Amino acid sequence: MAVELLASLLEELPPQLERQAFTHSSWSRRRSESYDRLAFLGDSVLGLAVTAHLYPLLEADRFGAGRLTKIRAQAVSGVSCRAVAERLELPQRLLAAAPAGAQGAAALAATERVLASVLEAVIGACYLHAGYERTAAAVVQAFDPEIAAALANPVDFKSALQELLARRGEEVSYAVTAEDGPPHARSYAVIATSGGRELGRGGGRSKKQAEQEAAHEALEKLE
Repeated sequence: MAVELLASLLEELPPQLERQAFTHSSWSRRRSESYDRLAFLGDSVLGLAVTAHLYPLLEADRFGAGRLTKIRAQAVSGVSCRAVAERLELPQRLLAAAPAGAQGAAALAATERVLASVLEAVIGACYLHAGYERTAAAVVQAFDPEIAAALANPVDFKSALQELLARRGEEVSYAVTAEDGPPHARSYAVIATSGGRELGRGGGRSKKQAEQEAAHEALEKLE
């Protein structure tokens, strides 16, 4: 579970970029000084790096765009980003960056959506400082366990949940419970329900990603 390359790039960041990567929007008077814009950039760099890595590995006849999309989504999901963030010890860095007297800092540092955004912000900052090639190589190394798991056991959590509930004579529905961030860096919170009861919650940069995360949590609870 090596993260040495990404950790090394993180240590190289200029103080201003590093500070922004670990600044939650509630800790700054100006949202532009928070990690939101960096996370938006990093999300794109992360997606491209993993896609470029996967593309030559998978046979074109067996892996069309749809399967590639699902494997990539699983490899860079909120769960995956949180795991990488924890291996990089980003929760500790986020807590250390919190202003004196900031309320809820510990809760933020333990939240999957926040940790995923911080990791994406770090990736975005590394891209600005070190360029794409070095950052992409570091990203692929850091996400290697998650990429390997997605290749070995590709899962469409929404389909799996739908099939599980269908066997019980139930159906699942998804509802957006919150939208946050500026238009260029929007994030969504989604809840999965069945028969009026909550099954799972999820968040992501798109409604589809948030639904997959909610389905993933629901499956973990039900199984």
